[in-house]
Amino acid sequence: MATILLEVATPDKGEVYAKEINMLITRSICGELGILPKHANLLTELVPHAMRIKEGGGETKLFVSGGFMEVTPEKITILADAAEAPDDIDVERAKAAYKRAEERLAKKDSEIDIDRAEAALARAKARLLVKGVPIP
Repeated sequence: MATILLEVATPDKGEVYAKEINMLITRSICGELGILPKHANLLTELVPHAMRIKEGGGETKLFVSGGFMEVTPEKITILADAAEAPDDIDVERAKAAYKRAEERLAKKDSEIDIDRAEAALARAKARLLVKGVPIP
């Protein structure tokens, strides 16, 4: 089966992931995208999500908190604000962040930064999805 190189890097950790994969399922500002080997050139902004990586008959998830993705026929490069493998995610911390964000959004207070709270909720939800934890 054909493969494509996936490289994921962050400002803090540098290269987080680098492997030949069969398919990437990711979420951009335009919606969900499936990237296969020999994909057309593409440049897009990513939103916080649980990225799905298909390789060798299995699937791995990786948390990405936004950033940019460049695709060429031979390579996918993701420059993410943050990226975490399932083993790096603290479930209790993600649950607490999810709860805090939900509480902020429920207040309907004019002092609450809605965009910031929604972004925090999306990041916490994506982390929990990567770990396979049901959303509270």
